[in-house]
Amino acid sequence: MAQESTREWLPLMVQRRAAVARDIIEFTLVRANAGELPLFESGAHVLVHTPAGSTRKYSLINPPNERRHYVIAVRRDANGRGGSVSMADGLASGAVIETSVPENAFPLERSARRYLFIAGGIGITPILGMIRHLQMRTAEGENPPPFQLIYLTRSGADTAYLEELASQSMGEHVSLHHDHGNPVEAFDLWPVLERPAAGTHIYCCGPRGLMDAVRDMTGHWPATGIHFESFGVGDAAMFEANRPFAIHLARSGKTIEVDADQTALEALQASGCRVMSSCEAGSCGTCRTTYLSGDVEHRDLVLGEGEKADQIMVCVSRARGGVLELDL
Repeated sequence: MAQESTREWLPLMVQRRAAVARDIIEFTLVRANAGELPLFESGAHVLVHTPAGSTRKYSLINPPNERRHYVIAVRRDANGRGGSVSMADGLASGAVIETSVPENAFPLERSARRYLFIAGGIGITPILGMIRHLQMRTAEGENPPPFQLIYLTRSGADTAYLEELASQSMGEHVSLHHDHGNPVEAFDLWPVLERPAAGTHIYCCGPRGLMDAVRDMTGHWPATGIHFESFGVGDAAMFEANRPFAIHLARSGKTIEVDADQTALEALQASGCRVMSSCEAGSCGTCRTTYLSGDVEHRDLVLGEGEKADQIMVCVSRARGGVLELDL
């Protein structure tokens, strides 16, 4: 169960902001006293209280040995819910925002023999953090597994960190591809994914179409070697039609009705129950809640099969009908 009362928040100051691509702004966040920040591992993210009042999830881009700042990148989405616009337009250097202590739902598997990173658009952020971590380990005298990055964007102007990724130091590790918005020019991933490679771990982050394509093309790979960071990408088409149901709160004894066009999270929050949330699309794990009984249809992209017996992401998952009892 994730509730705001149990989460630790850090007041951080924007030390620097810089454009890294069209509509993508990088923010460097520090403590006001320049002190060290909590540890994190590559693939980690923080939750940010945006100026618009919403909470959003952003990957940490800097390597984990950098303890005095966090670096995130925000894509300004004019068609979103306002959180990214408030960050991009309203967060100036010197401003103070709150972030959570880092969490990691997309960790880098150290036992891998090789990494294949596939990123689309702003999906480069967690993967760039991983690449920088591997470079950090090399600089410290280690011999980390080799990696290959396939980074797909619309154009050079839309490619975050283009100069760094196209640099000579990246060499043959990086393949950049621009489709210019033309499906005919889309990158063909099948030759890369056709034959599973022993010991290779695939990490994918990007738009829904890319995520679905990689998921379809890796069905014959070992499931433990395929990792997705979805940033809220779901697939409602594979689930049953929404039905109304009731939520019974085991601790308070309260019963809440959930309409067919309403999420469990919305119903809980409307009733005054403070359940923490972020992506509201079943991808970040923030609203994880323990359930005690009920016929649950799991629609998230976070829970493993063993966790579904008593855990639910209330932002997207719901009961198929009847009563869902929660440990709240």
